[in-house]
Amino acid sequence: MNAKPIRTALGLVAGLAAASAMADEPRTLTVYTYDSFVAEWGPGPGIKKAFEARCGDCRLEFVALSGGVDLLQRLRLEGEDSAADLLLGLDMNLMADARDLDLLAPHQADLSRLALPIDWDDPVFLPYDWGRFAFVYDSEALPNPPKSFAELLAAPDDLKVIIQDPRTSITGLGLLLWMKRVYGDEAPAAWEKLNDHVLTVTGGWSQAYFSLFMNGEAPMVLSYSTSPAYHMAVENTERYQAAEFAEGHYLQVETAAMLKSSEHPALARDFLDFVLSPDFQRHIPLGNVMYPAIDLGEERPAVFDRLIEPESFTFSPEEVQAHRREWIREWLNASAR
Repeated sequence: MNAKPIRTALGLVAGLAAASAMADEPRTLTVYTYDSFVAEWGPGPGIKKAFEARCGDCRLEFVALSGGVDLLQRLRLEGEDSAADLLLGLDMNLMADARDLDLLAPHQADLSRLALPIDWDDPVFLPYDWGRFAFVYDSEALPNPPKSFAELLAAPDDLKVIIQDPRTSITGLGLLLWMKRVYGDEAPAAWEKLNDHVLTVTGGWSQAYFSLFMNGEAPMVLSYSTSPAYHMAVENTERYQAAEFAEGHYLQVETAAMLKSSEHPALARDFLDFVLSPDFQRHIPLGNVMYPAIDLGEERPAVFDRLIEPESFTFSPEEVQAHRREWIREWLNASAR
């Protein structure tokens, strides 16, 4: 008896079975983002549930990195071999560097739904939230916080603040740009004065806010003007507030972007369309504790009406790209003195 036809037939059956099994497997969309986004209390779990209910036959998988700067570095290292389909967490200060890698695809989303404090028409980077950098203070430990950078720099040295490193942290980079926007060529001298008040410089926001500030290590921490919303809505306390600085505050817009190398481009663009829907955006105000990128109407928590509304400003992404290393060197030199 010739066993070859039998083996061939069995091979065909096994191949068809494997193909059928693969067809039955849900499509997996891999999203690189930052750790606080996917935390139990963050927006990630709710967004995952909502999107998987929408697509029906897919699975959303988050890969948590330490922050936006780490996202950019991972994208640069992995290049076209990246396992990611999408990135969530590159803010406008990193956009120009990410664009130059030529690894990202147009989002093709309807931008008419956006409700931002600035105009936005970028074809690659899709906003999903925005906020303003601010110093959050403990009103029990610091009942009379500084009302400007000038007051902070002139305060007694025993007023301590916690900040983040601009080389590794989006918020740290935000402070760097905020100081440069306010002080210009005088920024190095301003940094020297601020350094007298810095208790420590952390690698990221979570360590600064939760591990140190919330444990009473210092009465002020670099964060966002929206941070008090979480404490007011979830913890029912007004103890933690954002100091409004007379010089104005630096604006941040966080974005989503799709990789050209995505194995599921149609599904990735479906997710980007989902980003500007209420089903995604309703998780932003108290999950990511930022302003939503669209008008949520009555769905936006009422505590957001009690936040400070300072004047705000930015540099363009191209200006940040051109000067970021130079301005980081200024900060490092001032910190060493």
